[in-house]
Amino acid sequence: MQTSIATVSISGSFRDKLAAIAAAGFDGIEIFEQDFIASDIAPRDVGAMVRDHGLTITLFQPFRDFEGLPEPHRSRAFARAARKFDLMTQLGTDLMLVCSSVHPAAMGGVDRMAQDFRDLGDLARAHGVRVGFEALCWGRTVNDHRDAWEVVRRADDPHVGLILDSFHTLARGIPPDSIRAIPGDRIFFVQLADAPAIPMDLLYWSRHFRNMPGEGDLDITAFLRAVAATGYAGPLSLEIFNDQFRAGLPRLVARDGHRSLIQATDRVRRAEPALAVDPPAFPPPARVDGIEFVEFATSADEAPAVEGFLAAAGFAPVGGHVSKQVAVWRQGAITVLVNTETQGFAHTAYVAHGTTVSEIALKLPDAAAAAARATALGADRLNPAPGPGELSIPAFRGVGGGLIRLLDDGPDLGPIWQADFRLTGADTAGAGLTRIDHIGQTMPYDEMLGWALFYTAIFDGAKAPMVDVIDPDGLVRSQAVQSGGLRVTLNGAEARRTLAGRFVADSFGAAVQHIALATDDIFATAADLARRGFPVLPIGANYYDDVEARFGLAPALAARLRAANVMYDEDAGGQFFQLYSLTGPGGLFLEIVQRQGNYAGYGAPNAPFRIAAQKRAGRPAGLPSR
Repeated sequence: MQTSIATVSISGSFRDKLAAIAAAGFDGIEIFEQDFIASDIAPRDVGAMVRDHGLTITLFQPFRDFEGLPEPHRSRAFARAARKFDLMTQLGTDLMLVCSSVHPAAMGGVDRMAQDFRDLGDLARAHGVRVGFEALCWGRTVNDHRDAWEVVRRADDPHVGLILDSFHTLARGIPPDSIRAIPGDRIFFVQLADAPAIPMDLLYWSRHFRNMPGEGDLDITAFLRAVAATGYAGPLSLEIFNDQFRAGLPRLVARDGHRSLIQATDRVRRAEPALAVDPPAFPPPARVDGIEFVEFATSADEAPAVEGFLAAAGFAPVGGHVSKQVAVWRQGAITVLVNTETQGFAHTAYVAHGTTVSEIALKLPDAAAAAARATALGADRLNPAPGPGELSIPAFRGVGGGLIRLLDDGPDLGPIWQADFRLTGADTAGAGLTRIDHIGQTMPYDEMLGWALFYTAIFDGAKAPMVDVIDPDGLVRSQAVQSGGLRVTLNGAEARRTLAGRFVADSFGAAVQHIALATDDIFATAADLARRGFPVLPIGANYYDDVEARFGLAPALAARLRAANVMYDEDAGGQFFQLYSLTGPGGLFLEIVQRQGNYAGYGAPNAPFRIAAQKRAGRPAGLPSR
C-alpha cells in the first residue's frame, strides 16, 4: 500500500509540511494547488524538494468546474486544463483530480459530460498525464460516485478514471458496497476522511470537521472493504479539512494520519480476511486486563508531600526498588511508585513537568504481541536501559511524553516484583480502596482526537461519545476510552483559564491530572479518610439541594451525601458516587468512586460543579471570584 496525504491536511509552510509528512512515514503527497501557489517556489524545484524527502507526488488537485459547461465556459475550462497539465509535468506528477462542477452554468447530462471527459482524455494523453473524476457530495449535477463512474465508463478513455473519497460517499449515506461493481483498474485514486456525525450543510461539514479514519463516526471500514474488493492497488491518501488540525503541530497531525491509515487497513484485513491488503499482518488488538501501577516522578524534597498525600488516602509503604530511589506504596490492588532518582527517564519527566505521573504500567495477555502492534502503528518506543538484574519491559511514549509500559498478566506479576523490587508484604487494606477505576488525562484540544486514536488502535477498546464539560472560564471537551480494565478520560483544553487549561500550562504539558480509585462502600471510605486527615474537596450546599430534587433521593441518602461531600449520578444501568480531594502535589487530585449496578459513565453531569468547587478551594483567601 502506498500511503499519501494531501498537503492541505496539516499546517505550516510547504517545507514544514514536507518534513512532517516524510518523518511520519508517508510515501507520497497530494499537492493542493493553494499550497503550491502560496509557496512561491518554482514547480521543478517543488518536485525536487518532494523527491529529496523520499516522497512522490501522487496527485495534483483540485481542478474545479469542468464538465457540462456551455461555451465560452467550456473552451476556457480546456485552456485551464492545458496549463495545469504543463504544470504537472514540471512538478513530476501524472494525475490530476477533477471534482464535479458547482458552476451555476453547468448543464449536466451524462453523455455531454462523458464527451467532455473523452476530449479531456485526448488532451491528457498529449501531455502524458491522466485525470480522475470525483463526485463532490454537494456537486451541482454529479454528487454520487455511481454517477461519476457512469460518466467515466461512457468516456471510455484509458487516461480518464474515477477518484473515490470516503467522505463524499458516506456523508450522503450512499451504500459503499456499490463500489464493488467498479473495476479496480478504472479507480485511479482513493482518498479517506472520517467525520463526527453532525447534521449540517455538507460543504461546511466537509470543510471544517473532517478527521482521520477512526477518529469520527463514518464507516470507513465498510468503504475500504468495498474498495479492496475491486482489486484496487493504488495509493490510499488522506484529505482532511479540519480547523484544529490546521492549527496543530504538523508532525503530530502527520503522525496520527499515518497511524490511522495503517489501522484502517488492519481493520479491513480482520473484517474480511479474503481481501488482499497491505501492510503485512501484525498482532490483533488485545483488551487490557488492568493497570498494574502508576509512577510519580518527584524529588527528594517534594517526596514527603507526595507520600503524605498517599498516606492520607490510606496507602502504606511496602518496599522499594533494588537499586533505585523508588518507593512502593499499596492499598488493595492499587500500586503507586514514588521515584526520586536524580537521573533517568523519571528524573527527566520531573525536570520537565515538576511532580508528575511519569509512567503507567498496563497488564495484557501478551505484552510482546501488544508491543509489536504498537510498533506497527507507529508508537514511539522507548527503551530506558534496565539496571543489573532488572527486567527489560516494553515501553512507549504516551500522552504528555509519559511512559506506557506493557506487562504480561499472570499470578501476581511475580517477575517484575521479584526481580526489580524488595517488598515487605505489609497489610494494605487501608481506607477500603480496591483498584484504579480510571485515569484522567488532560491535553490541548488539538491533540485529543489523536490520543483517542492511539488507545483504540493499539488496544481492543471503544470510545464513548464526546461530551462538553462546562468550566466557569470556558469549555473542555471530554471523551472516555475503555479497553477491558483500562479506563481513560481524555480532556481537551482550549481555553487557558479553564482548570484543565491551567493544568496543561502550569505543568508544561503533563498528562495525568487525576486518578480515580474505586471503593465498594464510599461512605465507609469517606469516614476512614476523614480520620486520616484526607483533604476532601468541599461541595456547595446548592448542589445537594438540586441533586436531591433532580433524582428524587431519599432525604436520608441526601443527608449522607451532603455530610461526606460525596457527589451523585445515575443512569439506566445504576448509580455512581464521587468524592474528590483538594488539589495535591503537582496539580494532581484524587477521585474516590463507587459504581453500583451497571453504571457506565464518569459522572459528567457533576463536572461543572466539581470544577467550580475546585476553583473556589484553590483561590487564595480574600480574593473575589471572577
